[in-house]
Amino acid sequence: MDIEQIRAYCLSKPHATEDFPFDETTLVFRVMNKIFASIGLDNVDWFCLKCDPEYAIELREHYTGITGAWHWNKKYWNQIAITHGDVPDALIRSLIDHSYNEVVKKLPRKLRDQLKEEE
Repeated sequence: MDIEQIRAYCLSKPHATEDFPFDETTLVFRVMNKIFASIGLDNVDWFCLKCDPEYAIELREHYTGITGAWHWNKKYWNQIAITHGDVPDALIRSLIDHSYNEVVKKLPRKLRDQLKEEE
């Protein structure tokens, strides 16, 4: 997947938005104002996704293109190589879904219910 495909897939998630909260080169994707993905536009070789800690370890052991995310809590965030890694596109889409769902399940019940109503 390239950056535009990743961007389109992230924005296809219910209530997903994008913004630049840190600087003009760090694009983040949010659901209900909580970040689930981040892409550095100054280096589009990788992007970051939230992940269940045990699953994160498993992924890092199986794919050289998945490491702990730089500038993020490595326990919960993975950095995924886009252009030079061994991570298949289908897995990238699955990991975006996983990241989105990890964030949604931690939202307050009222916001989760609102998401369900609007799907």
